[in-house]
Amino acid sequence: MTLPANDAFTLGLPHDSSRPSYSLTLRSSSPKLPFVTSTKVSHTPPSPAKVPPAARRPSRGGRSTSPDLRRRVGHRSDPDSSNTNDTASKAKAPPNPSNKLVPVEPIDWEIPRKALHSSIGFFTLYLYLSHGSPRPVVNALGLSLAVIVPADVLRLNFPRFERLYERVLGFLMRESEKNSPNGVIWYMLGVIFVLTVYPLDIAVVSILILSWVDTAASTIGRLYGPRTSRLPRSIWGIPVPFASRKSVAGFLAGSLTGTCIIIGFWGWVAPLGNTDPSWSWPGELSHTFGSYIVPGANAKIRGMIELGLLGVASGLISGVAEALDLGSLDDNLTLPIISGGCIWTLFKLVERWF
Repeated sequence: MTLPANDAFTLGLPHDSSRPSYSLTLRSSSPKLPFVTSTKVSHTPPSPAKVPPAARRPSRGGRSTSPDLRRRVGHRSDPDSSNTNDTASKAKAPPNPSNKLVPVEPIDWEIPRKALHSSIGFFTLYLYLSHGSPRPVVNALGLSLAVIVPADVLRLNFPRFERLYERVLGFLMRESEKNSPNGVIWYMLGVIFVLTVYPLDIAVVSILILSWVDTAASTIGRLYGPRTSRLPRSIWGIPVPFASRKSVAGFLAGSLTGTCIIIGFWGWVAPLGNTDPSWSWPGELSHTFGSYIVPGANAKIRGMIELGLLGVASGLISGVAEALDLGSLDDNLTLPIISGGCIWTLFKLVERWF
């Protein structure tokens, strides 16, 4: 079906190909009512005139259909709410570009735990100076583990026993240990290992490192760690599995404490202990003016300078051992074993080179 050609409101549609095409343009006296012509006219629909939000009238019920007006009405009580988000975003601190430790919660000093941890070192020194045998200590620790391990299994599997256990001994536990084996188990296993495998003096030093180096590194690290950098992930391009939470402050404190332990023990404590070869390295530690002989290593280290160098090297060993992260292995187990083994190896190297 075709429309009449003389319809003034057609869009110039083709009606009869035999008739000549023409176009007719009509102009309206009103600029707002343009007539459509028979000529194809391409035009963009006029955009609605922008009306200020204050000039728009709300619809029935006092609600505006305009999103802008809705936003204005929703924040009518806070004239500066439009700038709140911008101000808050600008106030957000940028991510810390430096490698600094930032404390996010109050420091838990773990005073009861640290006090018990450190007291083991004094008890060990007492046993060594009293010429006691390590065998009764190993037996007593073994019997203690026979009680502690089953109790820990019950704690991890029975909520009622867990509540009772934590009510009595919870003040000695870390939050991370409440869903994992108790750290005292690894502590005892480490002590049993060094007393069984290492010579007595090396074993005693390993226990002192476990008792005092770990406490010093933890305490100083919590106090000054946020002001220092974390330990690097590699040294001279060699990857080192340092724990991500360890700081330079804690590492220095642990190394300095280890140095003092080594110098103090082999400089003054070991000569007072049992010199029988069955209780120490083969041979005995004798002290003469300007000369020290390390037991079992048969290596002469001249004077206080040599003893100081030995102490610094062993202190660095203990600091590194304390800062290592060996996955699921507890540091109460790895610290005495690694530090004692490395110090024993160091003495063997000194024996061979000197």
